[in-house]
Amino acid sequence: MTAGISEQLLNKQLEQLSELETLLKEEREVLTKQDPKALLALTEQKEQLLISIENFDKTIGNNQQFLADKQQGLVDVQLEEVKALLMRCQELNEVNGQIINHSQVAVERVKTRLLERHNKNSMTYDAKGKKNAGLSSIGIKA
Repeated sequence: MTAGISEQLLNKQLEQLSELETLLKEEREVLTKQDPKALLALTEQKEQLLISIENFDKTIGNNQQFLADKQQGLVDVQLEEVKALLMRCQELNEVNGQIINHSQVAVERVKTRLLERHNKNSMTYDAKGKKNAGLSSIGIKA
């Protein structure tokens, strides 16, 4: 028995995962360039592609011919290709997540430094000589 339909299904899945891999590589570039508009567009593309991948995966999983071919080992080579590509996509996604995390930490550090600098500059003393730090212009005291 030939695995023609199953091969076609897995080839389409490989195409989708290859497209995801390309998007993840582009996303990494956009993250390192810190281009929010491009990142937003890529994120929308990635979200749509992930929905398509999920839906198609369900289609494959419900295909009786595929299930029979899989049980007979007729699609083992292609399944290994799919698994390998999926692993590469997961690794790329983890790297992108780390880049985002590092960016968030850097933003938080800058924010903290700005607030510290502002608080040093806004340090005043009250009538009793006690330190009074805060944003007195808007009525906030530390």
